[in-house]
Amino acid sequence: METSELLIFGKDNIQGQNLKDRFGGNGLQVIATRNQNEAFQLVKNQPPAAVIITSLADDDRDGLQSVRQIRGIDGTLPIIMISQYSTADRVISAFRAGVTDYFNVPFQSTEVMERIRECLNGQEPPVAGAVKKNGAACRNNRRMIGDSQPMQEIRSYLQKVASTDSTVLLTGETGTGKELAADMIHRCSLRHAKPMVSINCAALPETLVESELFGYDRGAFTGAQDTRQGKFEQAGGGSVFLDEIGDMSAITQAKILRIIENKMIIRLGGKKNIPLEMRIIAATNKEPEHLVSDGKFREDLFYRLNVVRVHIPPLRERKEDIPDLAAAAIARLNRQTGHEVQGLTDEALTCLMRYDWPGNVRELMNLLEAVFVIPPRSKIGLTHLPRQFQDRMKSKKTAAGDERNHIIAALNSTRWNKAKAASRLNWSRMTLYRKIVKYNIVEKRNPPR
Repeated sequence: METSELLIFGKDNIQGQNLKDRFGGNGLQVIATRNQNEAFQLVKNQPPAAVIITSLADDDRDGLQSVRQIRGIDGTLPIIMISQYSTADRVISAFRAGVTDYFNVPFQSTEVMERIRECLNGQEPPVAGAVKKNGAACRNNRRMIGDSQPMQEIRSYLQKVASTDSTVLLTGETGTGKELAADMIHRCSLRHAKPMVSINCAALPETLVESELFGYDRGAFTGAQDTRQGKFEQAGGGSVFLDEIGDMSAITQAKILRIIENKMIIRLGGKKNIPLEMRIIAATNKEPEHLVSDGKFREDLFYRLNVVRVHIPPLRERKEDIPDLAAAAIARLNRQTGHEVQGLTDEALTCLMRYDWPGNVRELMNLLEAVFVIPPRSKIGLTHLPRQFQDRMKSKKTAAGDERNHIIAALNSTRWNKAKAASRLNWSRMTLYRKIVKYNIVEKRNPPR
């Protein structure tokens, strides 16, 4: 069976076929099945770009169980639930189980299709019969995880940038995912079939700059027994990723500027010019304008690199991505270690949401990897998190509690009428539902007298 773009799964065969007919005409390859085992095997072995789970009025529990099982296989796969009957509590339960979005019957096909496109990282589904310029290179691109507004906008913009051949400068704090952004640009570009060569500019010794970047011919120096291509030549029509350009030495800056300007090199010990065909993607965790004004970075090189500028925001500015990032990390660590950790408890997730993550996504990944040294049998609780992290959280105050209290106050003032509370907060009901899940807010009902 061929890899599907969209998997539709549910008990109602008529509804499944109806959805297949509605969405198949949008250029997506669609598979509809009632067989639970077949659906799970597809997710495991031939993961689709997104899954739609249909739920009847009397089988919400089965639908949510399917969501949880799929989440156990793939922590990042977009899951959309379509239900014939829903209440606010059912919608909240669905988000707690891990759905990406939720629609109630009747629904507008255009709204669901728009959500599917967002799940595909802003990429328009291919027109049926059209020739794909970059094949499957950019499909199912879920490495840059997160459904927050900033991440949706960045993924969409990166794909537009990828369609050009412009030089790109990525900025952002350490650990935000600049290398993943560079990888996405390359894989979504016309150069995707060629290699992307990464150069850590901070780790280039001045004595080895020329041999590393230009390569050398046999006999160029003692010990040069064979000809070796330099980093730029290795790219061979692909992309070169210059990481940590803010830490380059003055000598390295001069060499790289010469390569970019001339688009050719001469290997050490060689005599002929070797033309270069490549795209430059650069990244720094520093403010490049400050480096230029302080005399630490060449102004002419900065203008060469600063053609298309993309800033990757820190994790503290997109905390709503933390549940998806954690789920993806746990799923990956389960595959690597053979364990079956089932996610995070609400208490542990709330704790992660309160933290500001100065080390950004990398710090979150490292924290979860530390948990897997002695993994829990079921879910990761607060006590399973590293002791140093627990101690930091005890002494740290954040704004998360303020927002949580603000939501609870709005709910209490409307007697937990979620529609009225959402209106009072100037949010959509779906935004309120997500916040209720985010802060683990549960209505406390008075005991019967």
